[in-house]
Amino acid sequence: MKVSGTPMRTIWLEPDGAAVGIIDQTRLPHELVTARLVTLDDAAHAIRAMLVRGAPLIGATAAYGVALAMRRDPSDAALAEACRVLLATRPTAVNLRWAIEDVAAILKGLPPSERARAALRRAGEIADEDVTINRAIGTHGLPLLRAAYDKKGRGASVAVLTHCNAGWLATVDWGTALAPIYAAHEAGLPVHVWVDETRPRNQGASLTAWELQQHGVPHTIIVDNAGGHLMQHGRVDLCITGTDRTTATGDVANKIGTYLKALAADDNGVPFYVALPSPTIDWSISDGRRDIPIEERDATEVTEIAGRLPDGTLARVRLTPDGSPAANYAFDVTPARLVTGLITERGVCAASREGLLSLFPERAARMAGE
Repeated sequence: MKVSGTPMRTIWLEPDGAAVGIIDQTRLPHELVTARLVTLDDAAHAIRAMLVRGAPLIGATAAYGVALAMRRDPSDAALAEACRVLLATRPTAVNLRWAIEDVAAILKGLPPSERARAALRRAGEIADEDVTINRAIGTHGLPLLRAAYDKKGRGASVAVLTHCNAGWLATVDWGTALAPIYAAHEAGLPVHVWVDETRPRNQGASLTAWELQQHGVPHTIIVDNAGGHLMQHGRVDLCITGTDRTTATGDVANKIGTYLKALAADDNGVPFYVALPSPTIDWSISDGRRDIPIEERDATEVTEIAGRLPDGTLARVRLTPDGSPAANYAFDVTPARLVTGLITERGVCAASREGLLSLFPERAARMAGE
């Protein structure tokens, strides 16, 4: 996607080949700053501290993290340690585990002298594959927006509500939930996005709004609790969110507050779609509420907020009384019964085991043999 008219990805191999470049997303929307990842610890810190975030981008960064570790020490022990360190950074996003296991499986069959080069090659492939997948999600999601536009009589913009950030900043490029929106915008379909602020880290207000603005997509930031009101008054045509982990039965774990949006959508008859690349599907679990680990982050994300002061300087300020405790659950689980459909790189399906297997029949054969 574009920043000030120039195409840009969220992660790349630096021209000198000695480091991996990323956008430091903790500095957005006030500053566009890039960072260099040179070591395994750099990659782990970038994931843990959310310089990079979003399930697909976390996976790509972890793959590059393994490659950086192999440059320093390609031994079996170092490979095992790299996988352990990276797996511990973010527990909810399944792409993290998928990417690490994918790269590790390739490296285990190679002599140490070949591992660094092979890991770097595979990390680049994972990044490129993510772009292809997300572009396809946009292609398959576009008809949903066209249908909403036709239903309105082609007299007004299609109003889409999204939660958190599932745009290109959450992936390598294009995004998941925002990919159909970008596809609609590129096709000349009028679209307007209601952007949930997404407390406590404000990924909607800080990141979704920034990237939509950079790409010229009309949007309005709203507080998290305004979505239900808008739906009650017919001002939302459909909701599209992303997901960090999707069960084999269609339950989805996404940023905290997604479940409440799905409940409001269900109560008001608003279609609620979830966009996901196939590596986000965890075929090993069926009950999302029971089996998906929910990350609990530092309470200061709730008690403090970062912003720009009137003089232009950036600062963190406290929002809550000194001594008041805060809980910071990063995700919640939306049950499949509240999801209208899943938008994948292979098409749109029902949020169910049968729906997913209709698009990924090879999984049925594999699961039957397990």
